[in-house]
Order: sequence, then C-alpha cells, then structure tokens
Amino acid sequence: MPTFTAFALRALLCSVLFHAGAVAADDSVPPTTDWPLYGLDYSNTRFSPLTQIDKGNVAGLTRAWTVKTGIPGTFQASPVVRDGVMYVSTPFNHVLALDAATGRELWRYTHQLTRKDSCCGPANRGVAVNDTHVYLATIDARVIALDRTNGTPAWEFALTHGDDGAMEDLGQLLAVPEFKGATQTGQTGYSANMAPQVIGDLVLVGVTGAGYGLHVETTEEGAPQISVAGLGGEKLGLRGFLVALDSATGKERWRWYVTGEGWEADFSAETAYGVPLNRDLAAERAALERYGESWRFGGGSVWTTPAVDEARGLIYIGTGNPAPQMDDATRPGDNRHSISLVALDLATGKLRWAYQQVPHDRWGYDVASPPVLFSLEIDGKPRDVVAQASKVGWLFVHDRESGELLRRSAPFVPQENLFARPTAEGVRIAPSALGGCSWSPISVDLAQGRAFIAAVHWPAMYYSRKLDQPGLPWDTYTFVKPIPGAGEGVLAAIDLHSGDIAWRAPMDQPLIGGVLATAGKVVFVGESGGRFTALGSEDGKKLWSEAIASGVNAPPVTYAVGGRQFVAVAAGGNSLFGFKTGDELISYALPDAGKTP
Repeated sequence: MPTFTAFALRALLCSVLFHAGAVAADDSVPPTTDWPLYGLDYSNTRFSPLTQIDKGNVAGLTRAWTVKTGIPGTFQASPVVRDGVMYVSTPFNHVLALDAATGRELWRYTHQLTRKDSCCGPANRGVAVNDTHVYLATIDARVIALDRTNGTPAWEFALTHGDDGAMEDLGQLLAVPEFKGATQTGQTGYSANMAPQVIGDLVLVGVTGAGYGLHVETTEEGAPQISVAGLGGEKLGLRGFLVALDSATGKERWRWYVTGEGWEADFSAETAYGVPLNRDLAAERAALERYGESWRFGGGSVWTTPAVDEARGLIYIGTGNPAPQMDDATRPGDNRHSISLVALDLATGKLRWAYQQVPHDRWGYDVASPPVLFSLEIDGKPRDVVAQASKVGWLFVHDRESGELLRRSAPFVPQENLFARPTAEGVRIAPSALGGCSWSPISVDLAQGRAFIAAVHWPAMYYSRKLDQPGLPWDTYTFVKPIPGAGEGVLAAIDLHSGDIAWRAPMDQPLIGGVLATAGKVVFVGESGGRFTALGSEDGKKLWSEAIASGVNAPPVTYAVGGRQFVAVAAGGNSLFGFKTGDELISYALPDAGKTP
C-alpha cells in the first residue's frame, strides 16, 4: 500500500471574511471572523486559524447562548456565519437568521412541504449564503433563494417535475422473517439533503434518493434496529444529477447526470487500487443484452457539498450507490461513475475525470464525505490534491488535474471481509453501509499535516435472497442488517507525512456529524450519545466535554464577534440511527474572552 511522503507547508489557509469595527480588547482575534461557507472555504478544509480557544484553556468553555428551534428531529446542519449573522436550516427545511454573538432571532423562514414523504428523512445539511441571498435545497426537491436581509423568498426552482417516487412497497417484504413488523423509514424518490455551494453567479445542488431500495426499522431486544433492503428488478430506480443554477434568477445553467450510456465499462475484477471485488463476471456479461439500458435508472445520488478549485475552474463531488442498491441482478458491469469522486468543469458541467472507488457496488459505499483540497509534496515536488475520506475506510488522495490516485492511507477503521459477496446465509462485513466515514465532513490541519476523521465501526450482516412471489416487479433482494450492539465510533487522525494513523480516539457510539480543527490545536466533535467534546489535535486526549440532551450529529463551526471566539453546533440527534432527537443550537465561548480589562 502506498503511503504519504513529505508534506508541503505551502498551505492553502482558510478564507475568512472580516467585518469592520472597533479594535477588540483581546487582539488574538479580529473584530469579526466569519464561517462563510459550508466547509469554511472552497477547499472544504474546516480548519480555523482562530486561537483564542486553545488546548490550554478549552476546559473553561461555557455556553454563551442556546436557541431551541422548536423543530425537533434529525439535525445535521452546519451553520454559516457572515458579518456576525448566523444562518442555519432546521429539519424540514425551515431557516433561522440569528445574531451570532447572542443567538437573538433576526428572522425565520417557514418552509411549506409539497409532499410529506422523502427518501432520507427530514434532515438537511445547511444553507449557502452570498451578498444578497440565502440558498436552501429542500427534502421535497426544490431550491429556494431567500432575501438575506429578511428571509423573504426571492425565487424557487423545482429540481424535478411530477411524481418522482418509486415503486417500493414494504408490504412485499413483510412475508420475509427478517422484516416482520418492520416500519418504512426511507425509499426512492428525488430529494435534496446537501448544503448548496454558491460560487460566483452559480448555485450548485445535487439530488439524493436515486438508489432503488428501502430503509426499514425493526425492533430487536427492545431497541430499534435499522436495515437497508435492495430490490432487484428491471427499470427500477432514478438517475442522480448535479445542477447549476443562476444565483440571481434561479434559471438552470447546466445539469450533469451521474449515469449514462456505456456505464457497464470494463467489468473490473478488482478495484483500481487492487482489491478483489468477488464478482460473477460471466453472469454479468450474460445479462448485459437484456439489461443494457439499466443506466437510465442507474442511481448515483449526490450527497456532498462540492469543493471548488477556482484557479482550474473545477468542482469536485462524490456520487452514491447504483440502483437498485446492493442487489446487482439487473445492472451488469461496473456501473461507471457511481461510487466515484468526480471532477466537473465549473462553467459547463462537463466531466473532467472520475475515479470509481468501488465498481459494481453491492455494499452501499457511497462517496458521501465532502472532498477537501490542499497541497502535498510527493517525490520532492508540490502537488495540488483532492482528498476524500471513504466509507470503505481509507483516505484517498488524488491529483486535482488528472484524478490519478497518488496516496491511500492506512485504514482508519477495522476492515473485515471487504467486498465479500452477500449470501443467503449472510456474511459479516466491515465497514458496512453505515461507514467508515459516511457523510461526515473531515478537517485538515495543514500546519500539523493531519486529517481528522469522524468514523463509524459497525459491522453488518449482508444477505442475498430470492423471493418467489409472482407479479412483483422484482424477484431478488439483498439486505444489510447492522449487528445489534456492535456500533462504535472512532475519531482518527491521519498523518499526511506517512499515511499512518497518528492516533485514534474510541467513542461509545458511531460518529455521525463531522469535525472541526483549529489553530489552537483543538479538535471538536459531537458524540451520538449526547455529548460535545474537545480533544487535543496533537495526541487525541480528551480536554473538555459537555453532556447535551440529544445526540450531537452535526458538524461544529467556529467564528469570532467583537474579539470573542465562539464554537457552535446543532444538537438534534439522528432518528435513523436511533440517536435521541432534539432541537438545540448551542454556541460556546470562554467566559471572559473579548471583555475589556
């Protein structure tokens, strides 16, 4: 396995915006330092240069303010802060504008859903903000621009038209012993969960819910148990895409579809990095004539907020699983551009390159964590790279221009039977469809040469079965059941000099939400069991933690107003994983910071 070599310290530091004002009493931070984009900067580094809160004083953090949004539910949003105003989206796509120093509500937008069901629950991951508008992608597949000053809708764009729901029916599975008494929590149907990216005069939004299958919940040993079922059948699924809209008018400028003709590609026996895929290639080739048009329903949701290389005019996104998810009976071939890191031309949406992490995915290994841009020295030469923390448990690093895989880290979670074929009896696989690193954004500290990853270690059983029920649109199904009680979390630091694990911090529950690293040598992470925690970025030692009434399953941010540094996080749990839900947005600070002596 290749490893990282020497690290270039010509860091691409975070872009921060400064608001004019009086000189702060504490000059360790400027009067206002914002968090203007989802990932702080267009590189998605989530690394802040603020140092008022550091490893020596973080134990003194207290709540500066708490806002209860009144919307309890899966709360995944990452706030955006511009000019001292915080903008945050709640479950079901309401938006609040708050005074970032006090939490005082300035305005609120209340979203009216056009349909009640959605592919992936009520959660969304945040908004995008420019000088004039706040942009929101909704779970009912719309993009809405709000007036930044008062929250009034300025324009609206429907990502799809008509009934884009799918044909899954949980009733068809209730005869299967594993799904007796199950309830349906998600299905196919276009939605949007990502935080948009706004760059120049474009707003970028991708769709989710394109993979054909069901999310279901059962009760085992008195506790909720999530499962995912992929239903094999012809012409079942949707096509994922990314769309670029005019930021002023909402008119569509371009659209890129993940799947297209020729998606069967090369019938790869192993991944591009040399790991066997255990495929029945003869059976797939035999099925190609019948299912040669499967790309028209090929899935490939777009979960990630793009990273933007302005100099090259390129954007980088991750794509999701092919459809039908996990069950491969009707989609022979590599299913090209699904489970991929993709570079697109910002102006036109044309494909520059794509790197498929898992051809012909049967395990739910969406490329979901946002890509991150930085520079790395390789063989004595600086290289501009794009990194992506994967569900399969490696940090992949590519050349930004060509997509060439340059480095692959050591696994940051245990791997067991990776890419094994699901069987009728079931096979235990780790990472499972839950990750590795799922949608949680990572943070990259270039000065220390480290990437910090919030990860999941939750092995699951994978089954593949036939179902003899004439008249159904499918006759095979594949399903994954996480092993009850086996879920754990890992906060991992990857040494970018070597690719090795610098340290691991185990957590009682899977980490779903993301991390924040600062120049104060602190890493912040939310814990699913209901804590917000700070660790030393050099050694992973716990420095501070506070209990919270619900799971903390959102990415933290930091900003400064009037000389005082704040760290804010949404705390509303995650119903899909069974983590306790709530409705709090909390901002922390040092008690005496920014006050005149």
